[in-house]
Amino acid sequence: MAKFYARRRLSILAALTGLIASVGLFNGPTASAALPTPISGATARTYLASLTVKTENRTGYDRDLFPTWITISGTCNTRETILKRDGTNVVTDSACASTSGSWYSPYDGATWTAASDLDIDHLVPLAEAWDSGASAWTTAQRQGFANDVTRPQLIAVTDNVNQSKSDQDPAEWMPSVTSYRCTYVRAWVQVKYYYNLSVDSAEKSALTSYLASC
Repeated sequence: MAKFYARRRLSILAALTGLIASVGLFNGPTASAALPTPISGATARTYLASLTVKTENRTGYDRDLFPTWITISGTCNTRETILKRDGTNVVTDSACASTSGSWYSPYDGATWTAASDLDIDHLVPLAEAWDSGASAWTTAQRQGFANDVTRPQLIAVTDNVNQSKSDQDPAEWMPSVTSYRCTYVRAWVQVKYYYNLSVDSAEKSALTSYLASC
């Protein structure tokens, strides 16, 4: 009987722990957790050390060489899929367009209730990828990169912040929310490593500096 009550207390404790965790998820900024969790700081430092350091070359770049957005599931394309993933209480119509919801942009800390106020940022920009090795890829490979919903490469953020970032790397631009920078550089290194992309010397120096505190 004592064992029964002990097991019951453990079961109740586990349920309460799960409930508390669920409440925390609903109360926190959804978009911050929506990006697929990047590698740890230690792993990012290891990955960064293995990346080729190379001067970038943008010769021949054209955004159209990276087809976006493609159908991900049903009627939902890549943009719509990320908006649904990164938002709270997102309602979509039959075409998968978001008609209502709330989105927290972790780059600048702003919250929006209209999908039109958000861009889907390629964390490692398409032009940056081209500069770093994607110029040698096939169109199908570039399409896969531009629509990668598995790795921490796509995230819904304030539109003008994304436009301000443009194609800059971490030596040139970082999120204004300093608490998000560790997540940002860990994701950056993970994507570059996965796709076997190079880094330039200034980029590696900046990443090394930011990762030192992750």
